[in-house]
Order: sequence, then C-alpha cells, then structure tokens
Amino acid sequence: MIDETVAQANTKPPETTQAELLAQVVEHLDAGRRDDIVEHLEAAHAAEVADLLESLPPDQRSGLWDVIPAEQEGEILSHLRDEARASIIEEMDDVELVAAARSMAPEDLAEVIEELPDERHTALLQTLDGDHRQRLQAVLTFGQNTAGRLMSTDVLSVRPDVSVAVVLRWLRRHQVLPPHTDTLMVIDEQGHYLATLGVDRLLTSDPQAIVGQLMRQDTVVVRADMSEHEVAALFERRDLISLPVLDQEDHLLGRITIDDVVDIIREESDKVLLNRAGLDEDEDLFAPVMPSARRRGLWLGINLMTVFLAAAVIGRFEAVLDQIVALAVLLPIVASMGGIAGSQTLTLMIRGLALDQIANANVRWLIGKEIAVGALNGIAWAVVVAFVAYLWFGSTGISVTIASAMILNLLIAALAGVLIPLGLKRVGIDPALSGAVILTTVTDIVGFLSFLGLATVILL
Repeated sequence: MIDETVAQANTKPPETTQAELLAQVVEHLDAGRRDDIVEHLEAAHAAEVADLLESLPPDQRSGLWDVIPAEQEGEILSHLRDEARASIIEEMDDVELVAAARSMAPEDLAEVIEELPDERHTALLQTLDGDHRQRLQAVLTFGQNTAGRLMSTDVLSVRPDVSVAVVLRWLRRHQVLPPHTDTLMVIDEQGHYLATLGVDRLLTSDPQAIVGQLMRQDTVVVRADMSEHEVAALFERRDLISLPVLDQEDHLLGRITIDDVVDIIREESDKVLLNRAGLDEDEDLFAPVMPSARRRGLWLGINLMTVFLAAAVIGRFEAVLDQIVALAVLLPIVASMGGIAGSQTLTLMIRGLALDQIANANVRWLIGKEIAVGALNGIAWAVVVAFVAYLWFGSTGISVTIASAMILNLLIAALAGVLIPLGLKRVGIDPALSGAVILTTVTDIVGFLSFLGLATVILL
C-alpha cells in the first residue's frame, strides 16, 4: 500500500503538447475564462506563449495578450517573430511598452526598438535608466545579423592573478548566474580578453590554485562584426556552448550562447523554406487578408511574367501543334521532368552554400557530377517515356523526339541548378528567394523549345 502511494506521488502528469495547449487557450478565450488562461500561462515558457500568440487570429491574439501578466510581456515579445510582434506593439500604450522594455535584455530590446516609429523609439530610449540605455546603444552600434547584435553583454569575467577560492566566494555572492554559464572569461586590467576558465575545472581544482594557471588560452573567439551565419557554422563545427565576442582591439564585449545559435539555425531554415515560395521568414500566418494578399500578389505577378515567356515559346510552334495534336498531350512531360531534376540540384546547391561547402575549388567538379547525373537519369527515363509514347501513339518519330528533348532538358536543368544559385550569390541575391523561379523558367523554356523544335525538324 505504501509502495503504491509512493509510486503515485512520484508519477508526473503527462505534459501538455503545444497543440493541446492552443486548443485549451482558445476554448477559455471563447468562454471568457481569464483565470484558467492565466493558470495555463504560468506553467508555460515564454517561447511557448509566443507560439500561442502567433497561432491565433488578430482578435483572439489581442484577447490573449490582455491576459498576459505585465512582468512576462518583455520576455514574450523577445520570442515573437517581427510581424506578429509589430501587430502587438501597435496595440500597446507607451507605459506598457516602457515597462516591457525595462525587463528585456539589451540584445533583445535592440531588435524591438528598431521596429518602432521614430517618435516612440526616441521616447523609449529616454525612459530607460542610464546603464540599460548605455548597453542598448552599444549593441545598436553593430550591424544587423552580426555577432555584436547577437551577443549578450551579461558576462562573468575574472582576472588571471586571483585564486580559485576568491572566484568561488565571488560567485556565491550572485543570486543567479547568467544562463548557460559554462565558462568564465579571463581579462586583464584594461578589459582585454586573455582566455577562458571552464566552470568544471574551477569546481575541481585546488582552492589555492591561480586562475592564470588553469585558464584555457586556445579557445575560439568571435569578432563583433562576424555574421550570424558564420557564428552558427562555428558552433556547429566545434560543438560549442558559448563563445566570447571581442572587438578589433581584443576587448571583451560579451558572449554568444548555444540558445542564440539554435534560434539562428531555425530562422535560416525557415527563410530557405519560405523564400522559395516568395514569402518573408517573418510572414505572419494570421495576418489580415489585405497585407497578406499584397505581399503574395507581387510574387505571383513575377511568376506570371515567366509563364508568359514559356507561353511565347509555345506560340512560336503553333503550326506544328495544329498538325500533330499528340505533341500538346506530351508537352508537359518534358518541362515537368526538367523542373523536378533541376530543383533537386538547386536544393542541394542552396544547402551547400548555406553550409559553406562550395568554393571555387570544387565548383567545376560539381558541374561535371551534376551533368553526369542528369545524363544518366535523362537517358534512363527517356527510354521509358519513348516506349510509353510509342505504345500510346504508335509513332517512332514522336518517341525519338520526346526522348531526345528529355535528355537535353535534364542536362540543361542540371547545369542550371548549379549555375543559377552561384550566379545569384555572386550578385548579392539570396538563391533561396528567386532561384526556383529562374530555374523553372529555364527548364520550361528549354523543354518546350527542344521538344517542339525537334518535332518541327523530325516530324514535319
């Protein structure tokens, strides 16, 4: 009986999934049960509450925000995507916004404050206390998407000439240590970075040992102007938890921790996925109809122009289409196969560029490899399509035409899949944003032109 009671006491209730939490919050919102919502929010992390806000239509989003305790607003704002955060900030009065800002870390507040209108930006800066404002302005001096913007200025630093016992006594005076504190930064009297001292080594060393004897000087460092992408790649390659951030004179400015890098990796992944559809990574799924339609309409217009180019190519062969109706039936096959083959190469290239795996030294090999893959697949599937076309229409000429066009289009698709992202990157355009549209246009035009052009030569 006792064992059963102990077992029941030690059994934790199953955690609520984000989907279940969303359903419960929506139910409580509709029923006006504010106390029940607060109870759910108290058990949720700020990032989970941010996800809830992003998962609600505008009216329900406003209702949930009204229920959130004021002391949690700053941290929740820092986890929201730009567009969703902007929609909430528009509804906040200056007093509420200032209260939220005062609880935010400088690196998080820097991202928020730049999105504000000039008058609110200035007013908010003036209301911050001197130290907070100074740290915020220091972060704002760095460019967007750099290590300087990403870093936290909340750093524990020690001198190399003190003992382990002194450091431990100093640490015990802190009520809370900065999150993800795996190392202490060792600096000189002028604030120049010297090395790191791992917390594990600090805890296991002789209390009389000197920091300078225990510190690790081979630690990788990050310069404040390094891009976020380079920082994330460095963390991934070295399996790091934190890194010091230095200026050009080796002064310690702050540190970057793994939780920040996870956010970067997620944002880059979302960016690639959404940009291929012509959407911004901060696109709000529950944004109002008109802004959403306006943003997506621009991309549809660009795509429409490329479709007209492909249609113009087909129009040049109107005569052959009038005489041989079978060509119209088979026409989409060539273009579609080329588009799929090219998109496979394009996707791999975009990933390779994102991981810094592609350089001038290996581009020629990649081109040769992708052309060989395109040739093998082109020949294999051309035989299959030619056989089906012969059984369908009983024409050797049509079979030879579609087989030849498919091989040619898959070769061009493979070449385009390599060269398009390289060319876009060279001119400063994100390949994930427009690479797919350009590739589709190329494979459609080459597919139609090769198929109908060969048909004109072979069949007429």
